[in-house]
Amino acid sequence: MGAIAIYSSGMVTGVGLDAPSSCAAIRAGITGFTETRFMFDGEWLQGCPVPLDEPWRGVEKLGRMAAAAVGECLAAADAGTLDRYPLLLCVAEEDRPGRFADLDARLLQDVAAALGTTLHPDSRLLAGGHAAGARALSHARELIAAGAPGCVVAGTDTYLVAGTLNACHADRRLVTAEHSDGFVPGEAAAAVLVGPVKRQDEPQLMCLGLGFGTEPAPFGSERPLRADGLVEAYRAAFADARCDYGEVDFRLTDNNGESFGFKEAALAVNRTLRDNKEDFDIWHPVECIGEVGAAIVPVLLGVMLAAATKGYAAGAGVLCHVAGAGGERAAFVLRHRTWSDA
Repeated sequence: MGAIAIYSSGMVTGVGLDAPSSCAAIRAGITGFTETRFMFDGEWLQGCPVPLDEPWRGVEKLGRMAAAAVGECLAAADAGTLDRYPLLLCVAEEDRPGRFADLDARLLQDVAAALGTTLHPDSRLLAGGHAAGARALSHARELIAAGAPGCVVAGTDTYLVAGTLNACHADRRLVTAEHSDGFVPGEAAAAVLVGPVKRQDEPQLMCLGLGFGTEPAPFGSERPLRADGLVEAYRAAFADARCDYGEVDFRLTDNNGESFGFKEAALAVNRTLRDNKEDFDIWHPVECIGEVGAAIVPVLLGVMLAAATKGYAAGAGVLCHVAGAGGERAAFVLRHRTWSDA
């Protein structure tokens, strides 16, 4: 369908309350991990909470974080108010244990109210955890192709909820004193303003292609893992972008510390890479901000935008991928260059 550009970003994480400070901390490898009020295996659980000024909790905190991220990305692009752009807001999977009961009914309006504006009529909530952000990018591309001046792709999520943590601990997915092959739970909100590729010679970050797949052997299925879903997503993203591994220099992923995700990523590359790449680094910001669920795609986009514009990215092209809890896989190809090179 064509490329879209990422104009600006906003971020609220456990290592920073805006995109510049969050990205600087992630670049430096600084973590926001601290003891939480939850106890497992005889010790206080490590987590990465967002330290807001007020003691907001539940849906109210998710809305406040999202509003801050959305407001930041709009201000950074001098793009006006939210009512000009569809807000595609990603949230937790509908069947995630511990999900707030009033999430769907309140969140969009809470964000608009916090920003003192109304919603664009094409705004919508997308439930789906990690993979929701990629679906939001795909939908934004359709809206932009149909004439929208841009879209705000955002996500807000938290794993620091008793019901969620109890379920994750039962599945042996948390890092605890007795279990190292897991993740550190976190929370975050992030947003990016995306729009048509600008026809000018100034470098810009573009999403060139998107691809999706379904993994038949997701985590916990006890089936042999071949990374079929991620392979499908990689191939579809490259086909959509009309490029191959020669156009990407490193990877940017949602890997959260669990060995399953790294094994899946390695298998997918081994099955799709035909020519040798001496250096194909993998970046995973979750190692600094904890598992942030539905916020991860705009986090990845914001991290790449900062790395590209400040000149510390491992190259101009990056292959990104995310893995949904239910088996959905998504990949997208980003490249920082001028329109004339596209």
